[in-house]
Amino acid sequence: MQILTTLAYPFLKRFSPSLLVRSGLEDLGNGQWKVLTNHPQFELYSKRFYLLSGWVSIEVNLVSEERLAPKIYFDFGEGYSKARSIKLIQVDEYTYKADVMIPSPPKGIRFDPTKSLSTFSIEKIEFKLHSELFHTIHQFTSIAQYDYHNDNDMLRIFRKSYARYKKHGFAGMLERLDKEYNKLYPFRVRNVTSKHVKYMNWIRENESPHIEEFHEDFFTYTPLISIVMPTYNTSPEYLEKAIKSVLKQSYPNWELCIADDASSHKETVEILKAYMGKNPKIKVFFREENGHISLASNSALHLAKGAYVTFLDHDDMLAPNALLEVIKVINEKPEVKLLYTDEDKIDEKDRRYAPHFKSDWNPDMLMSQNYISHLLVIKKVLLDEVGVFREGYEGAQDYDLILRLSESLNENEIEHIDQILYHWRACANSTALNENKKVYTSEAGLNALKSHLSNKKYQTQVDKGMLPNTFKVSYPIEKEPLVSLIIPTRDGYDILSLCIQSILNNTCYQNYEIVIVDNQTTDLQTLAYFKSLTEKYSHIRILKYNKPFNFSAINNFAVSHVEGELVGLINNDVEIITSHWLKEMAEHALRPEIGAVGAKLYYDNDTIQHAGIILGIGGVAGHSHKYFTKDAHGYFSRLKIIQNLSAVTAAALIVKKSLYMEVGGLDEEHLKVAFNDVDFCLKLQAKGYRNLWTPYVELYHHESVSRGAEDTEEKKIRFEKEVHFMKKKWGNTLKRDRYYNRHLTLKDEKFGIHKTPL
Repeated sequence: MQILTTLAYPFLKRFSPSLLVRSGLEDLGNGQWKVLTNHPQFELYSKRFYLLSGWVSIEVNLVSEERLAPKIYFDFGEGYSKARSIKLIQVDEYTYKADVMIPSPPKGIRFDPTKSLSTFSIEKIEFKLHSELFHTIHQFTSIAQYDYHNDNDMLRIFRKSYARYKKHGFAGMLERLDKEYNKLYPFRVRNVTSKHVKYMNWIRENESPHIEEFHEDFFTYTPLISIVMPTYNTSPEYLEKAIKSVLKQSYPNWELCIADDASSHKETVEILKAYMGKNPKIKVFFREENGHISLASNSALHLAKGAYVTFLDHDDMLAPNALLEVIKVINEKPEVKLLYTDEDKIDEKDRRYAPHFKSDWNPDMLMSQNYISHLLVIKKVLLDEVGVFREGYEGAQDYDLILRLSESLNENEIEHIDQILYHWRACANSTALNENKKVYTSEAGLNALKSHLSNKKYQTQVDKGMLPNTFKVSYPIEKEPLVSLIIPTRDGYDILSLCIQSILNNTCYQNYEIVIVDNQTTDLQTLAYFKSLTEKYSHIRILKYNKPFNFSAINNFAVSHVEGELVGLINNDVEIITSHWLKEMAEHALRPEIGAVGAKLYYDNDTIQHAGIILGIGGVAGHSHKYFTKDAHGYFSRLKIIQNLSAVTAAALIVKKSLYMEVGGLDEEHLKVAFNDVDFCLKLQAKGYRNLWTPYVELYHHESVSRGAEDTEEKKIRFEKEVHFMKKKWGNTLKRDRYYNRHLTLKDEKFGIHKTPL
C-alpha cells in the first residue's frame, strides 16, 4: 500500500471528503451548521481513503465567531478512541492544520468540529498525501536549500544523516533529520503548538485592528524620531515590508535614516533609491565599502536629526502604533532617556509567534543576557555623550551600546513599555534560527560585557552562561566574611541530619557557622544528635527557643544572637547539591546594591519548587516556574540566568545582617508562618535594594516535611489572615510585579499569556 501511495501521489495528492452528520448538528443551509450538543460529530467519506497511509496533511477552514477546537478521529478496526485522534492546530484566523503519520488505511474517519455551542461554516476539508519517502526527501532538500542560501556546506545534512545512520540505523537517521528540519522551519504544521494558538487569540483580543490616530492637541511635545536602519543585500520582499511598517506609523514626526553597506544586489539598491525619491522623510546613504553592521549603523546615525533615535533591522517590522506609544510615555515622563518595549517574532509568511513579555528594568538580568533587544529608543543627547556603535562588537553591537548607556542612567530614566511594538523577522539567515550565528553573537556579547564591567570599581569575572547568548558574572571574594546559617527545627532528626550533613559535605566556603534553633524539641534521638554535633564541630551551636512555633520570631531571635556579617535563613528540610552554593550566594549578598539572594530549589522528583517569587500569583505570590523540569530553560532562558526578582524564598536565603536589622527582620506579629519572606524582600526593595536569584545554586527542598500541610481549621484561618495582611499592606505592589509582565498570567507559575484587553 505504501508503494501504491507513492505512485499515486502525483495524481491523487489532494482530495476533499464528503460530510455525513453523526450527531449534535443542524444544517442551517448555505454551508452553515448549528451545534446542538457538546459532542457534534461528522463522519467523513471518500473513495480515496484506501490510499491513506504514510504522511498525510489535513487542512480545514472553519469560520465562526466562537473559539473552536477541531479534532480528527481514526478507526483502524477497533472503533474511535482518544488514542487514535489528533488535534487540528490553528495556523491563522480560520485555518486549522495537522500532519499525521497513518500506519494503514483507516476503516473510518470522524471529524469533531468543536465542543462549544456555536454556529460555523466549513469552507474546506482537504487531505494531502505524502509518502514517507517524499516527506524525507522534502526535509533533505529544504535543509540543503537553506544551506545554499546561507553559504553553508550543502552536504552537511547528508554527512550528518549518514553518520547517524551508521550509529543508530535508519530510524535514528530520520529522528536526526527531523530535529534539523525543526530548527530551520519551526512553523511547519507539526510544530505549531497550543502556545501559538493562544498567542493568536491574545492578539485578536488585545490588539485593536484599527490604527490609533495621532492628535497633536493631545501632546505638549512631539519631537522628531530618527529610525536608523542599516541594509545589506536585503531580501526585496522583507525590505519593502520593513519600510512600509515605518510609512504606516500613526505618529507622523519621524525620519527613516538608512545606510546601505555596499550591497551587491541591485534589487536592494533600486528599492532604496525608489523610496528615497518618493518620500523626503526617507534618507539613504550608500556606503562605498562594506563595513559590517556597526559602521553601517553609524553611517545611518550621521543622517539622524531627531531628538530621539530608534533602530530597525532591515527585515523586521514596527507595529503601526510603535512610535505613538513611545511619544505617549515621553510626554508623561519627560525625564526618560531610554525606552524599550516588548517584542515578538515573525516568520516568512508574516505569522507572529514567540512573544517576549519582558521584565521592567532588571540590571542583573541585563548582565546575564540582552533581554532589552527591540524596540530600543534613546534620547539623542545621551547617545551623543556615550558614543555610537563600536567596531569589534558586531553581532552584539546593540548589547554593547545598551550596557554603555546604562552606566550613565538612573533607574527613573529608563522606561519599559509593556506592549508588543516590534516584530523580529525569524527567517533562514536570522540569529533567531541559525545556531552558527548564535555562537558568533555570544562571543561578541561576552566581550561587550567584559568591557562594560572593566569600568567598575569592584572586581568581576565574566564567563559564558548555560545557554548561547547568556553570561555569568561572578564577584570574587577577597576575604571570606563569617556567614551564620540559621536552621530552625523541632524534632525531625531524619530531615535535619540530612540537611546538616549536606552542608558539611558540600560547602567549599570556609568561614561559616551553623546555628540550629531548637524550638522545643522532645525527641531523644534529635537531642542526642544536637549533643554529638556540638561535641564534634566547633562551628555548630544550638540556640534554645522555648516558645510556640513562629517562624519569623525564631529567625529574628537567632539573628540577634549571631555575629556573621551575612546571615543565611535555611530550612531544616533542604539538601545542598552544589558545593559552591554558599560562595555563589555570598558574593552577590556582599554587593552594596543587593538585598536578599535566593537559590534554585527542586522537589524530590527533580521538578522545580522555587526559582524566585512572582508577586500576584494566587493573590499574593507564587514560585516562578513551579513544576518545570530540572533541565528546562524557562521563559526566555529565565531558569538559566541570574536576575533580579521581587522576592525569594526564606527556605534558602542569604542577606547582610545589617540589612536584616535595617528593615526590622521578619514580621513576627502578622506573618508568623506564610509570606514573611515575601514581606521581608519587599521591605528591602522599598529601601532601594535589589533582590537577586541565581540558578547556579541548587538544593533539594523536601517541602512541608517538617511543618505539614495547611490542612487544619486553625492553620487555614491563620493563613487567610496572613493573606489579608499582605494584600492590605502591599496593595498594588502585588498586582504589578516589576520583574514580571502584566500580559503574563497570575493564575499559575508557568509564564503563560494573560488576557488583558486594552
